Amino acid sequence: MFGEFRLETAGGGPLLLSNRRGMLLVALLCLQPDCRLDRETLCQILWPDRFQTQAKASLRQCLLDLRHQFESDGLGNLLIVTRSAVALDRDFLLSDLSMLEVALEQGNADQAATILEGIVNLPILQGMTFNRAFDGWLALKRQEVDARLRQAIARLVTELRAAGEPELSARLSAASQARYPAARSAAEIALAVLPLGQIDHVGGDFFLAEGITDELSARLGKVDGIALAGRTSILAVAERRLTLIEMAASLRVTHLVEGEVTRTHDSITARIALIEGATGTEIWADRITGSIDDFFDSRKVIGNNIIAAICRVLGLSLSPAPMRRMTTNRAAYALYLQGCSLLRRSITDGAAAKSVELLEEALALDPEFAECWTALADAHVHNAVYTPCLDRVERSRKAAECAKRAVALDPGQGHGLTIQGIHEWTRWNPAGALDLAFEAYAREPRNADVALRLGSFLLYIGRTRAALPFIEAGVEQAPAYGRNYVILASAHFNLGEMEAARAAGQRMIDLGMPGMWLAVIEAAIGEREKAAETYYAQRMLMNTVILPPAGTEPMSDAVRDAYWGIAAKGVCSGDAGARAAYCAMLDGLHQTMPDPHDPTIVFPAIWMGHADLVMKIYRERIHPANMFGLMNLWADVEPIRRIRLHPGFMDFADDIGLVEAWNRHGWPDLMPTDPRGA
Repeated sequence: MFGEFRLETAGGGPLLLSNRRGMLLVALLCLQPDCRLDRETLCQILWPDRFQTQAKASLRQCLLDLRHQFESDGLGNLLIVTRSAVALDRDFLLSDLSMLEVALEQGNADQAATILEGIVNLPILQGMTFNRAFDGWLALKRQEVDARLRQAIARLVTELRAAGEPELSARLSAASQARYPAARSAAEIALAVLPLGQIDHVGGDFFLAEGITDELSARLGKVDGIALAGRTSILAVAERRLTLIEMAASLRVTHLVEGEVTRTHDSITARIALIEGATGTEIWADRITGSIDDFFDSRKVIGNNIIAAICRVLGLSLSPAPMRRMTTNRAAYALYLQGCSLLRRSITDGAAAKSVELLEEALALDPEFAECWTALADAHVHNAVYTPCLDRVERSRKAAECAKRAVALDPGQGHGLTIQGIHEWTRWNPAGALDLAFEAYAREPRNADVALRLGSFLLYIGRTRAALPFIEAGVEQAPAYGRNYVILASAHFNLGEMEAARAAGQRMIDLGMPGMWLAVIEAAIGEREKAAETYYAQRMLMNTVILPPAGTEPMSDAVRDAYWGIAAKGVCSGDAGARAAYCAMLDGLHQTMPDPHDPTIVFPAIWMGHADLVMKIYRERIHPANMFGLMNLWADVEPIRRIRLHPGFMDFADDIGLVEAWNRHGWPDLMPTDPRGA
């Protein structure tokens, strides 16, 4: 599979297929984790110019030719053919790709390193080309496979280091770097850029500290050998008034960058220091003094002096990186910094709505400001998810349009592609959403938001094992953001790893997120009384972290307590009567609430296995706030599994685009093949 495609018998003899499309078909099947593709996809990429009936007939003839050749070569029938799909019998097939993935999954670092050293930088299916449809599909698959391999390698390297296997870890890391020189190594320096302090003796608007923090983060994040902590986590930790050593531990970093900016009537001075996280010791510092005009051109100052000095102290070489496509308009830049700051600091007090205003003002001054378009797209998504509103799909559409503009101006804005992917879910196109997410990861593998979005999308379609490495990578970069632990807890829950799920769920609560997910995990473990207590306790977050649904008034304390009591018993107690009562209440809310598709309806419906209501809601509308619940469909526990086992589930999956996504990106862990059969 690596390099030019070739087939050999078990004895090492060449297996030459006379049918060219047959050879391409076998290669495509070998790229799939389950060696399986649906017939429709094969027809579309191998016979794109033929009518559907002709393409299907051509596929049948191609499969017949392959079968005859395999049998004439004494190999038996390697193909498993049904009315809907074609697969290779994995019991009789080995490939260098499958051997590498198995070695990584089983922790066989020696074999994985040997395979990587053998293939070095050989492309997957080198030189294979056929037509536009085929070439486009293959390009996406190459990205998906490489992303999957990078994450599996990083995970194993981390495990080896933790297990005290430095030689194997170093060998595998070196082999990985030879193949993926731009990919992050597990041996990288983990670094966090803390928000610079600001001392202003003049007054008025002054956002230079935000600007230098932003520039340092952007530039250091592009340096090979540095793993940069996510800014949302950094802000959360910075607000706790911890010591530098405690901050480094909370963020799981080896080094911190900190400092402050001082403005007087005469000049501006910035002090920037590099801190060793384990000791809190300052190992390097510098001061820059100049006018506001000097600092507005800070990208050049930081690039030539500060970044180079930090890299030198850390023993890293500063590789040339493309300059950020930032604005030259000072007012636009100040508005951008204000908007981004508001967006990162709060999700519940109207900050996201205000950030939209500020970012739109910035773009009115400079419509070519690519990073501002991405920030505006992110703000629209935040509003759609966290603000009670009745136009969530429209806000998602606006976000996608902004993201599309950002990527058009700067193709490196991979995060913008994942935002477009969110909107594809609202269009019942999860296959397209995943295409965009894999492309985003190929462009920005260092971006925690990109890794987490890709992991989330895979989680939504039930591919939890494929999702987990991306989720873990995102959590590693942003370890102090509670929402990330909801995703991580759900992934472990789906895999039946209950203690890991419980630990992630507790961390989620510690970081201020609602704890209903932990309650569901506790109930599945059998701790039903504790689960009901955990669930009921979340009522105290109403009107702060948990806002009333759009178009509804805040509950009185008495009504709130009564409602949450019914909900806790219905979701967690295991009592059939309590479950039926709360399901009936949700049915009523679906009929009467201004947003009948609100998360407050569909999430508990999933946790109680209320299949009819769940399928009805997602058939009618998927929006950015409720799609998060899709990840919980794939827990193989009662009563959640009732949804997946419902007789109408596959029709539902067809209706919302899941089957197309499975055919293109692999079937769920709990459903390795189409249960409808041949």
